[in-house]
Formats: sequence, structure tokens, C-alpha cells
Amino acid sequence: MSRIHRLFALTLVAACICGPGLAQPPKTVGPDNSNLDGELFYEILLGEIESTAGDVGSAYALMLNAARKSNSPRLYERAIEIAYRARSGEAALEAAQAWARAMPSSKEANRYQFQILLGLNKIAETQEPLKRELAGLASLERVQAINLLPRYFARTTDKKQATTVVEKVLLADTATRSTGPAAWAAIGTMRLQAEDVNGALDAARKGLALDSESEDVALLAIALISPKTPEAEAMVRKYLAGKPTPDVRMAYARSLLNTQRYAQTYAQMEVLTTERPDYADAWLLRGSLELQDGKLALAEASLKTYVTLNPLPPEPAQSPATMGRGLVQAYLALSQVAEQGQRLDEAKAYLDHIVSPRDALRVQRRYAAILARQGKLTEARAAIRDVPETQTSDAVDKLNAEAQLLRDSHEYAAAHQLLLEGSARYPDDTELVYDLAMMSEKLGKTEEMEQLLRRVIQAKPDYHHAYNALGYSLADRNIRLPEARQLITQALAFAPDDPFIVDSLAWVEFRSGNTAEAIRLLQGAFQARPDAEIAAHLGEVLWSVGQKDQASAIWKEGIGLNPQSETLRDTMQRLRGKP
Repeated sequence: MSRIHRLFALTLVAACICGPGLAQPPKTVGPDNSNLDGELFYEILLGEIESTAGDVGSAYALMLNAARKSNSPRLYERAIEIAYRARSGEAALEAAQAWARAMPSSKEANRYQFQILLGLNKIAETQEPLKRELAGLASLERVQAINLLPRYFARTTDKKQATTVVEKVLLADTATRSTGPAAWAAIGTMRLQAEDVNGALDAARKGLALDSESEDVALLAIALISPKTPEAEAMVRKYLAGKPTPDVRMAYARSLLNTQRYAQTYAQMEVLTTERPDYADAWLLRGSLELQDGKLALAEASLKTYVTLNPLPPEPAQSPATMGRGLVQAYLALSQVAEQGQRLDEAKAYLDHIVSPRDALRVQRRYAAILARQGKLTEARAAIRDVPETQTSDAVDKLNAEAQLLRDSHEYAAAHQLLLEGSARYPDDTELVYDLAMMSEKLGKTEEMEQLLRRVIQAKPDYHHAYNALGYSLADRNIRLPEARQLITQALAFAPDDPFIVDSLAWVEFRSGNTAEAIRLLQGAFQARPDAEIAAHLGEVLWSVGQKDQASAIWKEGIGLNPQSETLRDTMQRLRGKP
């Protein structure tokens, strides 16, 4: 044993017995470790020496024995650390249980025991430590602890058994108004993790019966929202009609956004920014939706409000790590607003505000798009290719960015060739194959497109974009309409109410002669998501039934949304409509 190793071991002994203050000058009062005799000191020292030498089995036995003799929490903790080092969960559990028996009131010992049992997947045995953890907590602290329970069990393999444990531990809590809503929310979340949706709904009902204004239960109900559980959304709406917290309204908005219910998401943001104008995230989401809908002036105002509510720290405190994700998104969106308003220098200036290495590709992508609009396509492509690759996915992301640049510049053949090469290098990337299929269609290679889309569906059966694209292509060519309907219906099963998929279904109805149904579907899709392509289709169907004034009005609105829309301009030219 080297002198350095011996000194290291002695330091560890001192730390375990006396704590971090040992290096300070000795005090006149007696030491805290007055029960440390020579034999015990030697045992601890030997344990540390064995640990340093790599004999963790002997080190563990010595340290646990010393902990039992001295009743030292730090020695019990050290024994657990040594057991972890030996990758022996059972030994760590033995030390934690010995600690808990020696000091029944020790919260730290109990937490170690609980965490080790979780790690060993001994779910049933966590019940008693969990009860002790909650025992004696005041009402507010108990609610906070209850809220954390689903996180503790999130990685367990037996979710049903974990749910049973939590239900038993919280049985008394479910009956009181002070802790009941949180308890039912935790139980409901556990049931949802165990795929017991009906049980989770029942928990939400019981929680709201105790307190209709419970934020915890409202968040559970939001997690339960799906086409198969309309009751969950009804619970949320009832909660929102009272005195909702902004966090719950925001969570509901994000749920709506995830299911592409944009109009309803925007309505929630209008309410939230009115009720709480200082709630920054609402302005960011509102501005993003306004930009998506082509409402540039409103988007700019909302995004600038968000930036005002989230000022950058002054120099030199600012560093790449200090700019949050929200600010990055806001400046990117503001750049896009300026670009669409033909204020290209201002668009670049917004990009210059962004200090975030991990977003380098996103920023450079926007910068390249501006260069391309200035006629500098070669320079734009080089800008994307020059972005450093810091992780494995960066190469594919750069390829996608360059392909999008070529698409936007109408260089379809070049985009097709780039994607063809990329899909050969990354054959398992379904996004690349899908994008290649879309480029094949642009070049009139419909047979190739169909083969590629079927390849995507086979590789990723839940990729609804592929079903929709193939179904729409068949409908647009007016062939195999029953198959087109089946494909689009399948896409809707994965993404209910998606306005673009509804647009595709409407196109099948139109090709099938069901004009009235096509108009109904297209009007609903356009209301949910004002978009130039949907406007093109709605206008064409209206034109076909002689409603030419209405068609022209819709097309005019579509041009306002996206003056560069090829689909809309081609439709208007083909049917002799006027912008």
C-alpha cells in the first residue's frame, strides 16, 4: 500500500466519522466521535484500505460491522456506497435495512431502503418504507410528497403491482379533502401507467368530487384526453370554467396542439394571454400559431411580448448555455415573420440574437433560406453543409435541411438526387424515404412514389403521413378510390381531426361525386387550419357547382395566406379563376 493510498484511506475514515469539518482546528469541547476506540478505528481504516485495493467484499463487511458498532449514519451510507460499487443490490439493501432498524426515525435510512427496493424491483416491499416516508408530514408537505409518487415508480416493470402498493399506502388519504385530490390524482396516474384507463378515469371522478378546483386532478384528466375518453375532456372543460391555474390551461393547450386542434389551441391562448398577460409561454405559443396561420402582424406582436417578458442577461453574463429554448424559438419565429414580410436584413438580425450551439443547424437553416431568397442558392447550401456535426443525427438533419432548401427553390431534380443518395446511406430512416417519395411525385414518378410510400408503411405502420400521401395521390389521379378512402381513413385513425387528412378525405368524396360532403369537410378543415392548399381544393369544389364568387373569395384568402402556393396558383389558372 503506497503512502498516498494510506493518506487517502485515512481521509475517508475522517470524513465518515467526523464529517466535512474535520480539517478545521480542533475545538475545546469533546469530539462527536468520542465512541471511536482504537479497535473500531482500525476496522474502518482496514475497510477503506480493502476498498482502495479493490476487495470490495471485505471492505463492505468491515464497514457494515463498524457502522453497527458505532451507530454512525455516515458509516452505514459508506457501506451502501461500497455495495453499489460491487454492483450488489442485495448487500446495499442489507446495509440500508440494518441502518433503518438501528435508527427507526431516520428519514435518510428509510429513503435509502425505499430507493434500493425500487432498484431491485421488489415493489411489494416498498409499501412499509413508503408509509414511513409519508408519516408525520404536514398537510402541504404530504400533498407534495404524494405528487411525486408516480415518478418514483415510473421505471418499474410491474406497473400493476406498483399501483396496488400506492393505493394501499394512500387509502386513508383518499377520504379527506386536504389530501384526497392529490391522492386520487397519484392513483389515477399510476393506473394510467398500468394502462388501466377506466380505473384512471374513475380516480379522476373521485378526485374532482372531493375538490372540483383541484389542479392535480385536472392535470390527470388532461393526460387522459383521447377520442375514446370524451369524459376526460369534459372534466377539463368543467375545471377551466371555474378558476383554473394558468399552468393547467397551458397543459390543456399543449394537449390540443399535440392532436393538431390548432383553432382550439389558439382560443385557449387568447384566454390565457388576456387573463395573465405576464404568462410568457402563452405568448410564445400564441405567436407561433399566428405565424402558422399567416397572421404576421399579430405573430410579431405576440413574439415580441414573449421576448420582453424573457430578457437576456447583460453581458458578460450571457453565455451559450443561458439562452433558453423559448427565446431560441421566439427569435427563429421573428426571423421567419420578417422574412415573409420581405424584410430580409431584419430577418438576419433576429438570427444574430441567437446564442445556442445546439441550435446551430436550425439557425443556419433559416439563414440559408434567406440567402436562397436573395438568389444565393449555392452559398445557402454551403452554409448548411458547414454546420459542425456534434451528434450522429446531425448528418441526416443537415441532409434534410439542404433538401428542403432545394424544394423551396423549386430545384426538384436536385432535391430528388440528394434524397436518393441520403436514403441509400441511411436506409432505415423513414423520414428520408418519405421525403424522397414526395420528390418522386413532384417529378411525375408516381410508380416510384407509391413503392416508396408502401416501404415506409411497412417499416413504420403508424406513420400516418405515408397513408395520407398515398391516399391523396390516388384520389388526385382519380384512380382506385376505394383504396384511397381506406388509406386516408387509416391515417385519420392515427391523427383524428388533422385538417390536412380531412382535406384528403374531402378530395376522395369530390372524386367520388359526393360534392356536398366534400364541401362540408373542406369548410371544416379550412376553419380548423386556414391553409392555401386547403383553400385551393375548397375553391375548386365550389367552382364545380357554380359557386364561382365563393370560390374566388376563398382563393383570394388563400393567396393572402401563402402567395407562393403552387397548388393554389395552378388551380386558379386551370379553372380561370382570378387572384
